[in-house]
Amino acid sequence: MSSNKGVAYIKPGVVEVQNIDYPKLALGDRKCHHGVILKVVSTNICGSDQHMVRGRTTAPEGLVLGHEITGEVIEAGRDVEFIKVGDLVSVPFNIACGRCRNCKEGRTGICLNVNPARPGAAYGYVDMGGWVGGQAQYVMVPYADFNLLKFPDKDQALAKIKDLTLLSDIFPTGYHGAVTAGVGPGSIVYVAGAGPVGLACAASSQLLGAACVIVGDMIPERLEQARSFGCETIDLRKDVSLAEQIEAIIGVPEVDAAVDCVGFEARGHGHNCQHEQPATVLNSVMEVTRAGGAIGIPGLYVTGDPGAKDDNAKIGMLNIRIGLGWAKSHAFYTGQCPVMKYHRQLMQAILYDKIQIAKAVNVQVISLENAPNGYKDFDKGAAKKYVLDPHGMVPA
Repeated sequence: MSSNKGVAYIKPGVVEVQNIDYPKLALGDRKCHHGVILKVVSTNICGSDQHMVRGRTTAPEGLVLGHEITGEVIEAGRDVEFIKVGDLVSVPFNIACGRCRNCKEGRTGICLNVNPARPGAAYGYVDMGGWVGGQAQYVMVPYADFNLLKFPDKDQALAKIKDLTLLSDIFPTGYHGAVTAGVGPGSIVYVAGAGPVGLACAASSQLLGAACVIVGDMIPERLEQARSFGCETIDLRKDVSLAEQIEAIIGVPEVDAAVDCVGFEARGHGHNCQHEQPATVLNSVMEVTRAGGAIGIPGLYVTGDPGAKDDNAKIGMLNIRIGLGWAKSHAFYTGQCPVMKYHRQLMQAILYDKIQIAKAVNVQVISLENAPNGYKDFDKGAAKKYVLDPHGMVPA
């Protein structure tokens, strides 16, 4: 039996690299003839993983983490027709059957057949179907023909792997946030949060033709990273309203589109920046988005948060000023990004040098064994996107 190692959640603040089972082409007691086993080429630490590691979800001890996976096919099930051993592929973080109503409508983030508890599933994530995560040396991927995106040229893909690894989640997620907020040529956009998804959203907004992209955060290094590729920035620690700071940049206190890339661990602005206020971002973007504008919400909100400060927030019930959004006829778009809706087009944008997404989010490659340190640095607000290299395959 071959060996395998993976990054496991142990308790709040602690992850460990452990020996884990080598994957099988099986779903419980039955064969998974439609699946493949991947040798993981790159797998990324995500802010969504960090929510679990902070103890802000009901994640169980021992959960193998990781839903951002790029790998080489080393074994294929009997029923896999179009993906071959040796192919280098991107794995959407959404697990989708390709057969249910939602999948056929392109809504692969809420597949009806891959999670007995609720619509939608993901690798290595709490309440998302119990699938083993991909921060590992090897992982099993089901419904391979439907889910996997094959790179057309393996050598070319390895040369651009730092960019292509982001296709599994944060690049499509950031792009989805911008698209659902209505970003297009000439748009003025506000992106809340300069973590990796926020930076990916800002770069995506530029790709979509935005005239001005404004990014707000409380961490100076992350704001500096946003400025490095042409964004305007707002320091949310200042005791100046968001609307006033936007007006100082563009002359008016409102934007065409806004994207919440923060989620449920949001903090207050200004003098309240040390205190969690989970509805802060949602309420602030309603204030600064023009009447008739749209708000994309790829930032994660959960139905169970044991670390929340009050009983309502523990079940995802937030103090949202929905009357303001209604009065301004705002459109809101929530939920997981359906990665397959975008990843082929975004792959082409990378391969044809239309975007340098790894540079925008400041990819830093580390070994699988160094994952615990990556989690610690990321938790401190490092302006980096950590990519794990389990087999030393990522070019320097």
